[in-house]
Amino acid sequence: MNRGWIFIMIGALFEVMWVIGFKHADDLVTWAGTVAAVVISFGLIIIASTILPVGTVYAVFTGLGTAGTVLSEMILFDEPVKWTKLFLIALLLAGVLGLKLVGGSSTSKEVSS
Repeated sequence: MNRGWIFIMIGALFEVMWVIGFKHADDLVTWAGTVAAVVISFGLIIIASTILPVGTVYAVFTGLGTAGTVLSEMILFDEPVKWTKLFLIALLLAGVLGLKLVGGSSTSKEVSS
C-alpha cells in the first residue's frame, strides 16, 4: 500500500471526527478539536491527491467518511441500528474497495523508497 492510501484512510478518520464535532461540539475545547480535525483531514487529502488520481481520492475519502460517521453515530450516540443502513454502508464500502483496486493500478507520482 502506498502512502497516498494511508493518507486517505487517516484523513477519513479525521473527517469522521469533524463531522461528529459539528453536531456535538458545545464548548471551546470541542470546537477547537473540530477545527483541528478539519485542517488535518483536508491537509491529508490534499497530499493524497498529489499522489493518486483526485477523483478516486475524493470518492474513497467521502465514502469512508460517510460510512465511519454513520457507524460512529450508531456506536457512540445511540443512533438506531437499521439493517438497511448497514447494507447500504456495506455496498458503499464495496464501491470504495473497487475504486481502490482500479485506482491503485494507475501510475503513481510517488517515488518508491
